[in-house]
Amino acid sequence: MRTDMTRFAALAVVLAIAGPAQAAPTLGPLFGDHAVLQRERPISVWGKADAGEAVSVTLGDEAASTRADQAGQWRVELPAMKAGGPYRLAVTGADGTAMANDVLIGDVWLCSGQSNMELSVSHSLGADAAAQTPPDAKLRLFTVPREAAEAPKAELAGGPWQIAGPESVPGFSAACYFMIRDLRANEGVPIGAIHSSWGGTQVRAWTDAASIVALGDEDARLFALHHDDPSTSGARLGESWAQWWRERNGGAPGTEPWNRGNGIAWRPVPAIANWETWPEPLAAFDGMVWFRKEVTLSAAEAAKGATLELGAIDDQDETWLNGRLLGGRAMWDAPRRYAVPPGVLRAGRNTIVVNAYDTGGGGGFNGPAELVRLAFADGTSKALGTGWEYSVVSPDPGQPPRAVWDFPLGFSWIHNAMIAPMRDYGLAGVAWYQGEADVGMRGSYADRLASMMRGWRAQFRNPELPFLVISLANFGAPQIAPAESNWAALREQQRIAAARDPRASLVVAMDLGERTDIHPANKLDLGHRLSRAARSLVYGASEPVGPEAVRARRADGSVLVEFAGVTGSLHAWSASRVTSLELCAETQASCRYADAVVQGERLTIAPDGRPATRVRYGWADAPVTNLYDEAPLPVGPFELAIE
Repeated sequence: MRTDMTRFAALAVVLAIAGPAQAAPTLGPLFGDHAVLQRERPISVWGKADAGEAVSVTLGDEAASTRADQAGQWRVELPAMKAGGPYRLAVTGADGTAMANDVLIGDVWLCSGQSNMELSVSHSLGADAAAQTPPDAKLRLFTVPREAAEAPKAELAGGPWQIAGPESVPGFSAACYFMIRDLRANEGVPIGAIHSSWGGTQVRAWTDAASIVALGDEDARLFALHHDDPSTSGARLGESWAQWWRERNGGAPGTEPWNRGNGIAWRPVPAIANWETWPEPLAAFDGMVWFRKEVTLSAAEAAKGATLELGAIDDQDETWLNGRLLGGRAMWDAPRRYAVPPGVLRAGRNTIVVNAYDTGGGGGFNGPAELVRLAFADGTSKALGTGWEYSVVSPDPGQPPRAVWDFPLGFSWIHNAMIAPMRDYGLAGVAWYQGEADVGMRGSYADRLASMMRGWRAQFRNPELPFLVISLANFGAPQIAPAESNWAALREQQRIAAARDPRASLVVAMDLGERTDIHPANKLDLGHRLSRAARSLVYGASEPVGPEAVRARRADGSVLVEFAGVTGSLHAWSASRVTSLELCAETQASCRYADAVVQGERLTIAPDGRPATRVRYGWADAPVTNLYDEAPLPVGPFELAIE
């Protein structure tokens, strides 16, 4: 026993002198088994090792060497390779080797956006057939886990790559899968798809900070200010919110709902729960509601430090206490906890006012009532789950301002964790399905989208990186007369962004939606249209991608609308006239439905004796449109000035 103990002690001394065991180098999450790397472009590979460690990387017959930096990060660039494989990707250091097996060289597509890109194959048309499709060893899928970060991260939260088959396809993005399945059949090369989406996110959640600041609008300036002075930026947001409200509802400063609230009709809140669970009239309401609660405090309670806790509020809130803005969030399931600044609470009556804005699904307090309270710093609390009042805002004023730095959906948060860690991974192109969360927002969505695309092209070191931009599907109440439409305005901004960018293609989905479901199931036809656009823009195929309205001009008293990209001729389906076509002068009230004659690649709109400066088509949340070419593909929504 003594001999064994002596040997053990000697071994311990040797290990102590040698120091801690060194770890083998690792590959980044994108470089796992079954990965697809972009063909015909230099191949960036990265990972981790001990600081300063020499590493060598091999892929087939190609090799490169480097040393890890002081943070343990290493990166090499391998020469461009043609489509093929499988290969073994390996990184070797002083203390071992990490390998990725069954690696293919082909085309890699990034599919990103919000919930309509997230919608899985299992919830789409064509789900049963897709789930029964035999595995395709040259079609690979990678889903980026949801994550947000205040600063760019070095690595994705995980993976892995999966071979497309009955086990992996049902849970993957439907729009993305049906697109790449078509491309795989048509192009005959390995295809990989990286899906990185998050429902309810605005475009600037996916944009890098530098690109946002460079845009230079009011929100960008506020975002930059928050980085240096959070207190001042919070006060500026409160001023912006108040101005936004007064512009839409009138009234002088000091008379708003969070102050006196003059003229507001308050009703008792039936329960601290989503208002869809209440009795009528809010059973099917999407929009804005004010909530108010009065609470009486003793002088001792008012002197304590406190946090106002409201539970989660769906979707977006702004919250005031005694007229002082405490904060606001825009995540439907995030608990609201707002610190109360010293001096805001007072002995006697205190008034809490909450503005809740709901864009779909449940709205208002999520509950239960027990979560709503004033929590004091000494560990005691005052229940606030009863005695609330509410007032519905009508008409809907649209999306209010929100904190652009809010976790997790504020500016750049999603980009930092779900795009930035991809670094310069090679891509064939990007399919982008987003915009619902930007409907009704101030400013130019076309500029915001262009800013995001520029930032991604810089990150991926590809100034020609192609983007397929999906125009929003139809959703909302039917329309019996011309009216303004925030959804139509957003679609027009998408059209403008794609038209300005020679490496972008617009994919129309307006006729594939469901009026009562913001997440339409027909991602199968959408995938077909995406693949057509990809083949035309990226692969150089003579593939129809749909008619595009390019010009409106006067001729012999009529208005001619001219189109490009028409296959055959245009036709008005199931009618002798084109539906959802309007002539307008300068105001919304001047808009009226118009009759047109379809003539090959143009429309002729007869004069109606009234002033007209614009022509628009499909200008509604959920328009009924019927103009198609012989591909057949639809004419998308548009608004054109008449020359």
